[in-house]
Amino acid sequence: MKPNVLVLRAAGTNCDAETAHAFTLVGAQATVLHVNRLREKPAALQDYQILAIPGGFSYGDDVASGRIFANELMSALRDELLAFVERGGFAIGICNGFQVLVKAGLLPRLDGATAQQATLTDNISGIYCDRWVRTVGNPTLCKWIPDSHEVELPVAHAEGRFLAPDAVLDRLEAAGQLALRYSGGTNHNGSARDIAGVCDPTGRVFGLMPHPERFLRWENHPRWTREERRAEGDGVRFFRQAVAQLA
Repeated sequence: MKPNVLVLRAAGTNCDAETAHAFTLVGAQATVLHVNRLREKPAALQDYQILAIPGGFSYGDDVASGRIFANELMSALRDELLAFVERGGFAIGICNGFQVLVKAGLLPRLDGATAQQATLTDNISGIYCDRWVRTVGNPTLCKWIPDSHEVELPVAHAEGRFLAPDAVLDRLEAAGQLALRYSGGTNHNGSARDIAGVCDPTGRVFGLMPHPERFLRWENHPRWTREERRAEGDGVRFFRQAVAQLA
């Protein structure tokens, strides 16, 4: 049986098709659904094993990136989302989706709390940044991270700086919840401790600022004509790792 993936979009989401394609490439069955349709039938979430909140600019990023979408999810679908995680569901939030999960309190969820414990705020440069970065994952806890190899991924955001009180960061680090970090001096947004992505205590809910769904083919890489050809882009590895555990 192919795992069923729900790619949940809202007004302003613009990476839903790429995210669905990424899951299809690694053997899952992906469905793109507007959040309003899920609000009409919340029980439909029970039909899926993976939830993906893709990148973009949900609701124009008014107020703050991901804030309105986060409030909508927790006001209308809170019980269903928590039950989804409790029953073993996997979830990923990419860029704007990461901002949504953090501001909804679904990440990092220390002590199981759903109050917001961290934030993603303005890049330290004060400008929108579109570039490629190097990252290193920590596979100890996060079930989306296959290994600790350094990989390159694209980023495109203005509010990607992960911040939290030192006490929270210390606990996340000790628990292995700092799942992805910028490496090689490519922390462009000023994130605390080079954080590019975090997971929840189960390791099944994962959020990251880089866009793995934008690097599925080697031809997506800016140096694809100048380096040895690879069979696929580095972004595929995250989707394959999660789907393999559910297939």
